[in-house]
Amino acid sequence: MTTIDSALIRRWLNGWSVARSLPEAEPVEPAGDGLRSEYGQPGREVEVFALRADEEPDSLVRLAAAVAAATRTTWLTVPTLRPETVEEVFGAARLEVLQRSEWLMTTDLTGHPQHAPAAPYERELRTDGPVTVVTFRTPSGELAANGTIAVAGTDATADRIETYAGHQRRGLGSAVMSALAEAAVAQGARTGLLIASQEGQRLYSSLGWRRAADVLVARGPAAPAQG
Repeated sequence: MTTIDSALIRRWLNGWSVARSLPEAEPVEPAGDGLRSEYGQPGREVEVFALRADEEPDSLVRLAAAVAAATRTTWLTVPTLRPETVEEVFGAARLEVLQRSEWLMTTDLTGHPQHAPAAPYERELRTDGPVTVVTFRTPSGELAANGTIAVAGTDATADRIETYAGHQRRGLGSAVMSALAEAAVAQGARTGLLIASQEGQRLYSSLGWRRAADVLVARGPAAPAQG
């Protein structure tokens, strides 16, 4: 029976927490079912990450029930190789599905391709401890693209990669990823990790990133129906 390795989820979550300056995620009881992060934003106060959704489906049922009963708005993020089963659990718990098409992706950063943008953008790299932020701006200073990567041991988690309106299709996404990969390798990272939106999947795939699992996200407690 094929399942996603919970250690890979933990590794991604560790880097993601560092990239977003969040406290280290804490175990959800029963121990091993998942991890809980205090996200602290309106509409996303708490986020729970399932660790064993595939290998022990009852663990996901327990997490979904806990999220549905939460007193604060809580997201449930589930990396899985069985997205249809996860959607059934979300539905049974009456959770609001937010994302059903994201991917957990990995790559060997040491072989990451290098690209420069097509237009004369100016690149800026800022590194603060394990976190590097890259930005590209026009000569007039307008922000065109940015991204973040956080190094944890030999892993590096890329996060919040964005190219802004008016600057797409000029190679900026590839340039951001190239710069982040280069910076992470310089800090000792070898493996890249990220969760890709549907819009970003083609870019990352073209750069050699590989799909490790689907990622589904739901929210609870669901808002009461209006009527």
